[in-house]
Amino acid sequence: MRRLFSGFAKPDLAIDFGTANTRVVTAGGGVAFDEPTLCCFTKGAQNGHPVATGAAAQVMRERTTGKLQIVRPLNRGVLADISAARHFLAHAVQSSVGQRRLRSFRAIIGVPADATKAERGALLTAARDAGLGAVDLLPEPLVAARGAGLPVDKSQGSMIVECGAGTTEAAILSLGGICAFASRRGGGDALDAAIADHLHFQHKFLIGATTAERIKRELVGLRSEETLQQAEIIIKGRSLVTRLPQVISLPVQDLLPVVARHTDGITKLVVDLLGRLSPELSRDIHDHGIVLTGGSAAIDLVKSALVRATGLHVAVAPDAPHCVARGLQQVLSA
Repeated sequence: MRRLFSGFAKPDLAIDFGTANTRVVTAGGGVAFDEPTLCCFTKGAQNGHPVATGAAAQVMRERTTGKLQIVRPLNRGVLADISAARHFLAHAVQSSVGQRRLRSFRAIIGVPADATKAERGALLTAARDAGLGAVDLLPEPLVAARGAGLPVDKSQGSMIVECGAGTTEAAILSLGGICAFASRRGGGDALDAAIADHLHFQHKFLIGATTAERIKRELVGLRSEETLQQAEIIIKGRSLVTRLPQVISLPVQDLLPVVARHTDGITKLVVDLLGRLSPELSRDIHDHGIVLTGGSAAIDLVKSALVRATGLHVAVAPDAPHCVARGLQQVLSA
């Protein structure tokens, strides 16, 4: 870690390999690639041939024929399909640097802080198989904190909650490292699934993963409590009653309990972590509060729930979904 941040053997590029989206950052050009972490294969990733990757695969999601299969290389923040990961990483890096011979490129990749040795080894194998040279792994909470502008190198405790699509991580940082952390597998994707399940069981209405994500994004845009109580969301899908395509208008208030169950998990994670801190770190967090990063951080109900549960100041980092990418850019520039 010190070697990476101190400028020795500097990497050429960095990869924010996320469950939902992947971003490749180059030393000289910033974010060179930003697309959904999806692949489309004929008959699966193990034996099939790649048909589409990234944004091209996104538009095919839930629209494929029986001969095609959409594959997500990562699940809950860690590698789920090594063949798909190898193909996707090769596509992402080649799209970024514009060449096929990648062995000379040194890379860094963000990983969850609680990734096991086996999970880290699988990711390194996929990166090498994709054609990359030397690869180092960095914990995402530390990288996200740098991207959010927190003073992680100082002798002052800072707290970050990284709300990703596949995992949610809370970490206390000081003196350039992680003092304590807690995580739960299941982030924004779990909320998408909960929204789809709620419509299925409570309203007899089927929606796809893309529609569930759109509903979540609409919830992000509703900031005030008054707006949340009055707004409605138009949803297109299929009725289980008529078995026909249908459009329904659903009050946002109907979805608030679903979001509340999601925020309860994050709140418990944070409260449990705060209960394990030393008195000095507790004082620092009391003085400086909590910073939220990640794609789901902008859901205002997450911030409100944490404020109620902890009594601390909670802030959403500017451009929260891109904090890991910005932190990786700082590593490259160091």
